[in-house]
Amino acid sequence: MSVARTPYDALPPALLAELHDAGLDPKAVYDDVVRAVAEDLPGDDVTSVATIPADARGVADFGAREAGVVAGLGLAAMVFHYVMGEDVAVMDRLPDATRVVPGDVVMRVAGPTRGLLTAERTALNYASHLSGVATATAAWVDALAGTGARVLDTRKTLPNYRALQKYAVRCGGGVNHRFSLSDMAMVKDNHAVAAGGVVPAWRAVRSAYPDLRVEVEVTDFDELRDLLAAGCDHVLLDNMDTATMAEAVRLTDGRAVLEASGGLTIERAREVAETGVDFISTGALTHSVVVFDLGMDLRG
Repeated sequence: MSVARTPYDALPPALLAELHDAGLDPKAVYDDVVRAVAEDLPGDDVTSVATIPADARGVADFGAREAGVVAGLGLAAMVFHYVMGEDVAVMDRLPDATRVVPGDVVMRVAGPTRGLLTAERTALNYASHLSGVATATAAWVDALAGTGARVLDTRKTLPNYRALQKYAVRCGGGVNHRFSLSDMAMVKDNHAVAAGGVVPAWRAVRSAYPDLRVEVEVTDFDELRDLLAAGCDHVLLDNMDTATMAEAVRLTDGRAVLEASGGLTIERAREVAETGVDFISTGALTHSVVVFDLGMDLRG
């Protein structure tokens, strides 16, 4: 089978609308799918061409092999549509953000057998990775349940994959932090050093970008008190132990939104949340996530 390399405008409109409604740019996703498939196909899929008759057709199930939360199934579907065009049917696809258990079929695909196997790995790469992000996020959400705190992602994402990874965080029930250096300001220790302190740094950003949200990182109570007195209303508590965070919450007394960050683990998540912070941020949702175990099996 020659790969259809379906043009963007020939993809199912419902699929493109679904990706758009999920907060993704469908054309950007398509362009990435094109590049991803090209990695596997500088020439023929030699194994499939050699072993499978050109007219063979099949049905394949995408199955969960562990418990978790699925994400990226729309991207996987786009891969199949790109490779096989109108000669493929994607059926019984679960909505992203669905919790699954081992044995659940999350998607079924029917079409030319060669095409199914040609598209398999790229489709699985998207769905397995993004489901891993969603599943990791859901574990943090579960750990924080009932505390009032919510888990935030960070900018520690794979280059060029931030929108996809942050989408998967949302599928897992997490909250997106800033997407870029432009949509909010975060004054960290190096900014404070350069500006002469946390308050001068905060004031400089407020003056330059008066309509932008500004969050300032603090490491001790003196910095926290100074910022609160100045009117700062978003503070990041950096690398504090639990008792120190609890005291920071008491000192703040509702005057600012508090985010805990730095060296946090899921084992500590609940005790940190119970200090009363509003958010817990962790790069672990995206920078070191374990892929979710999905597999594709042809029906006999």
